[in-house]
Amino acid sequence: MNDNATLDQDATRQAVAMAERAADTFKRAREAVSQVIFGQDQVIEQTLVTLLAGGHGLLIGVPGLAKTRLVETLGIVLGLDWKRIQFTPDLMPADIIGSEVLEEDGGKRSFRFIKGPVFTQLLMADEINRASPRTQSALLQSMQERQVTVAGTRYDLPTPFHVLATQNPLEQEGTYPLPEAQLDRFLLQIDVGYPDKDAEKRMLLATTFGNETAPMRISTPADLLEAQQIVRHIPVGEKVVDSILRLVRGARPDAEGPKDIRDAIAWAPGPRASQAFMLAVRARALIDGRLAPSTDDVVALAAPILRHRMALSFSARAEGMTLSGVIDRLCRDLL
Repeated sequence: MNDNATLDQDATRQAVAMAERAADTFKRAREAVSQVIFGQDQVIEQTLVTLLAGGHGLLIGVPGLAKTRLVETLGIVLGLDWKRIQFTPDLMPADIIGSEVLEEDGGKRSFRFIKGPVFTQLLMADEINRASPRTQSALLQSMQERQVTVAGTRYDLPTPFHVLATQNPLEQEGTYPLPEAQLDRFLLQIDVGYPDKDAEKRMLLATTFGNETAPMRISTPADLLEAQQIVRHIPVGEKVVDSILRLVRGARPDAEGPKDIRDAIAWAPGPRASQAFMLAVRARALIDGRLAPSTDDVVALAAPILRHRMALSFSARAEGMTLSGVIDRLCRDLL
């Protein structure tokens, strides 16, 4: 065996060992979060997938389902510096990114930039749809470029940087729908439902008798950054890539698919959805202890990746069609 082959084998063994170590770390992280957040296993998994894939998550659910508690717990378990912004109708962009103040020192006046709460590793945008569209747009540059610009000067955000936003259902009063450009910047839309009976019973006993489990720190920001790099190097089979392309392209009005599906779609996912799939399926596989994703991962993540990147036409809604039904049918055609 020549030296190059030996080096390749050593590099492969090292890569596998790093992936297995990351998988074990985030398996323990998921278990630690589950000790605090009851009955939301799928939500916890999808949130960890979002962070491992290096993206941002939009958690949607009615008040009182522990969305805020989930983000706080993740910050502690993953060792991230985290901050919370309560979005309200009177919140201004400067309240998020910061502002310049005029200072005088020795007779000289100068501006000094005071950083806002966006300068953190894990930002919770609580009830993001209660703020005006102008304020919501203050997050666009930070979510895409990991920078903010104030008075022509760019400021880098910490690494890692993730936004986990919570949102009340749009039918509730006092909310503003997020613009499509911002929705597309969220890797996953994570729907938070009610816990089952057993989980709710555990929650009642744990939270009303003073026996709540305090979250434990499992990893560090460096561990998360290393895992994010590992995710990008996990191989993806040709079958999985083809499945992703078929699913995303099949969700577009100009796709070569069933006419009723094409006519039902008003606007559809772009290439960002395909990119989200490529990262998210790898992250899900790693969390599950696997070193390669499968088409099962594509199907499992179809709804979280697609439902905020597409909308039904008026006629489709009038006929009683739903996004969930369309995505389910696309997944069935995929299999």
